[in-house]
Amino acid sequence: MFARRFILLAVILIFLIAAVPFSGCEKPAQETVVTLDSGKIRGTLVDGVGTFLGIPFAAPPLGEFRWREPQPVKSWEGIRDCNKYALACPQPKSVFYDVGPTGEDCLYLNVWTPAKGPDENLPVMAWIHGGSFNSGAASLDMYNGKNLARQNVIVVTINYRLGPLGFLSHPLLSKESPHGVSGNYGLLDQIAALKWVQKNIKSFGGNPGLVTVFGESAGAMSICDLMVSPLADGLFQRAVSESGSFGDAYPLNREDTVEKAEKTGQEIAVKLGCDTAADVLAAMREKTADEVVKAAFTGYDPNAGIKMRPVIDGWAIPENPWSMFTDGKQKKVPFLIGTNAHEGSIFVYPDLKVLLMSEPGYQELVNSVYKDHASEVLAMFPVANKWDVPVTVSKLRTVMSFSAGAHHAADTSSLIDTPVYMYQFTRVPDTALKIFGAFHGLEIFYVFGNLRAGHVSIPANKTDISLSQDMLKYWTNFAIGGDPNGPGLPKWPAYSRETGQYLELGDQVTAKTGLYNEYRNLVDGVTQK
Repeated sequence: MFARRFILLAVILIFLIAAVPFSGCEKPAQETVVTLDSGKIRGTLVDGVGTFLGIPFAAPPLGEFRWREPQPVKSWEGIRDCNKYALACPQPKSVFYDVGPTGEDCLYLNVWTPAKGPDENLPVMAWIHGGSFNSGAASLDMYNGKNLARQNVIVVTINYRLGPLGFLSHPLLSKESPHGVSGNYGLLDQIAALKWVQKNIKSFGGNPGLVTVFGESAGAMSICDLMVSPLADGLFQRAVSESGSFGDAYPLNREDTVEKAEKTGQEIAVKLGCDTAADVLAAMREKTADEVVKAAFTGYDPNAGIKMRPVIDGWAIPENPWSMFTDGKQKKVPFLIGTNAHEGSIFVYPDLKVLLMSEPGYQELVNSVYKDHASEVLAMFPVANKWDVPVTVSKLRTVMSFSAGAHHAADTSSLIDTPVYMYQFTRVPDTALKIFGAFHGLEIFYVFGNLRAGHVSIPANKTDISLSQDMLKYWTNFAIGGDPNGPGLPKWPAYSRETGQYLELGDQVTAKTGLYNEYRNLVDGVTQK
């Protein structure tokens, strides 16, 4: 009976999760002007933090620039106001947040800086948001960088093209490309933004030679892609991956290639009615962004087939990222990585297929995904009746997708003589959402020090404030020195496969060993190529 009530309440509460673009009140601000390579911009200075919102890092990807590499920003005369967020990139509506107005002219970033002048040489933290590569925006108020910047770092949050506008492949797009490939436009946007940081961050008092890329979910998968992309060489010196590394860890869902993605692109062209046009690409580029998004997501199943995300193209992503990590081909930079204790909950409880799934249906699901390893998976993740299915699927996804990928990234990175620090976030604050546990994305509010953001309001009690303060310090210490440890903080031991040491970020901050050790043999067997 408890399980039935849990599922019903979960379905209701999932629609309460939302985060809206930052629009909070601030006391009167002082204007501040910075000179970029493309012109001067005007921001605001409040309580010692300069805030610059909606800075263009690439030309608008409109018309003929749709589905092409990001182009350089055109210079401007005079002083450009950068006091409000730019449009979010086109995307379907999400039950998790409201990104506000969207538009294809969305390649902008935001900067928060505590520097008093351009010579302070402060470390830089560049944030890549999540959203399954299909949704999200740098303007969500949980990503407001003001509190992180007060730890004496510069914070940059980045927009990038999403869904079919960011990751569509098509044979004709590949043919017109000088590299002979298509897709990965959103990843190329991220790289363009990091190149912008190299050229301009010194004007904000930042050090272009001390950049940390950090991201969550799809943003964390992007971090791992950037770690193996030759196009990102020299653009960052630290990496942080929160709740995401390679997507689904099992080989069945790990081979996203241009060839596979091109078939999806051809299907979208048919849905748009452009497949028989004299010039298919011109016809597709004449469609509105909303029409392209609608066509792509009509009948779209995020749990089956090609997902709209980065693909192995032999150029931006030379080989399978999982395998490149296995072979030690990732960038040798200090690496901080971790997951949350209940990653799967917010994916499972909105999914009626899982909520209503029978025990035989669960067994069929596991067989279809894990094939030769299904019996082992069912033995480790059993269900006694249909009411056990949602909780078990949530745990299965937490361990076999999120934790498996994080462990692989950490294991392989520790073998190339680079410092690795692993965490598990377990804190469940006293909110209406506590039924979801330490859910996917919850740690973001603590990392950014924004406990009250959108409709997520974490009580300002001693435990949550202390945990957020510790995480702010750990993350910024890591950005500064490649080591999260510092005065007044519980010791965070470096990770290796042999020791299995990690830091639990929960009601207490405690070093532990052997996260999910009981599943490691299963994970190793399933994830072998």
